[in-house]
Amino acid sequence: MWNASAAFLPSSFAMYMSMFAFSFALDRPSYGNSRRTLLATVSFAVGAVVGWPFALALAIPFVLEELFLFGADRVTPEVYLSWLFKRWSRLFTAGLCASLVFIPVIGIDSLAYGRLTIVPWNIVQYNIFGGAERGPDLYGTSPWSYYFLNLILNFNILVPLSVLALPALLVTYFVDNKRLGIFKPSVYESSPFMLLAIRLLPFYIWLGILTSQAHKEERFMFPAYPLLCFNAAVALYLMRGWQEALFIKITNSPYRASQSFLFARFTLSVLVATSMISFSRIMALWHYYHAPMTTVWAFETKELPRLLNATGLIPTYLGTRDDETPRIDLSSVKHFDLKLCVAKEWHRFPGSYLVPDGVAIEFVKSEFNGLLPGHFRNAPAQVNSSLWLRPGTSHVPDAQNDLNREEPSRYADVNSCDYLIDLDFPLHPRESPLEPRYAVDTKTWDRVFCRSFIDVKHSRLLTRAFWVPGEAWQKSNEFGDYCLLRNKGLVNQKEIDIKGRVIQGEI
Repeated sequence: MWNASAAFLPSSFAMYMSMFAFSFALDRPSYGNSRRTLLATVSFAVGAVVGWPFALALAIPFVLEELFLFGADRVTPEVYLSWLFKRWSRLFTAGLCASLVFIPVIGIDSLAYGRLTIVPWNIVQYNIFGGAERGPDLYGTSPWSYYFLNLILNFNILVPLSVLALPALLVTYFVDNKRLGIFKPSVYESSPFMLLAIRLLPFYIWLGILTSQAHKEERFMFPAYPLLCFNAAVALYLMRGWQEALFIKITNSPYRASQSFLFARFTLSVLVATSMISFSRIMALWHYYHAPMTTVWAFETKELPRLLNATGLIPTYLGTRDDETPRIDLSSVKHFDLKLCVAKEWHRFPGSYLVPDGVAIEFVKSEFNGLLPGHFRNAPAQVNSSLWLRPGTSHVPDAQNDLNREEPSRYADVNSCDYLIDLDFPLHPRESPLEPRYAVDTKTWDRVFCRSFIDVKHSRLLTRAFWVPGEAWQKSNEFGDYCLLRNKGLVNQKEIDIKGRVIQGEI
């Protein structure tokens, strides 16, 4: 969840809003509580319209509860129709208010794209009504077990707890029916077990919908992460009630005897266990998979300042402490006309936000034969708008398609690359005509910066998924070199040229 919260993705925003919506929906619906209805509805709508439209499926139980369950109301047959009309009209009014979010969204999107655009509908249209030739399956499919395995990897023991929440509620109804209070509802009132079941349903609905889809990605589960934690917490609470009920029955003790440290330690042990496993997972991501981020960071903070220092574009602060060194201005790097290339590691590239302006990012042909991203180009003058400062967003690039067909114009010649990011496995070399071992081609490339990256194919499942200190654990893993490579000829010549221009005062 820590990873999802920081990801700059529509599903991350949908996760925020589903959590806000759910916090409002935890209140019981009642005749006089219009605030709950409005705030939950607006939160669900904002998450779907601004973020990801499919996240609206999480609102299904909330809608059913709002329309049909009594909640905190006591409804007799005489007032049922008026109560029902009030509930339905209130939800309809809240829906109309929530739909107002479409106005700024459509307005901003239409400005950005240069024409009337309803992005949420476009997403739904392509993924559901795209036809046989289009749709998400073009981008890969996974077995039904994908999400279960992925969730266990990220949430460990909380996953079985979250899945067992509804069965645990059913068991509690028979073995510890006072767990949710001593209140016994009449036919005119809602059972607390039913109300809790409604709040547990969204996670099951989301998991069921995503599991039934052939195309699966980890980010699709983001909106339901808070609900997974909620379900797990409820299951833990109910299971602790079973222990207390069993303790009372066996020992014939009063109810207060069940509130001993024994059961508090059970809850604490689960929290400590999941925290330790989660910490181990976080450390594994850092030690085994962090090399792409570190490599791009080294390019910006090590290699580019070296270039500027070597050519006299910025001074060298010898003997100056790091905290006293002025912040380096990398804007002068534009004079080098540098090209940073990515080959088979395109899918792990952290993003252009981490690369300074003035450095072009290009792809080099690899074994991958799908459609890679293109550059934002300057838009033609006729679509420029004084209300939108980035006209490139309104320009439809040439050779674009929605069929995931490879587009050769996306590629640059590797010989034109000043720098290249690549992964090499020296213990188990892998190469092909399209994916040579650039890192061992010492005639063309210098290794500027390398970090270890785990070799998944030659490491054990458990030891590559989690990190534990000590040689006994680490010896089951093997690693490759994730490297930033420098083109000797191109970069050396550019250094000479720029240094000469600096000396002559041209720069």
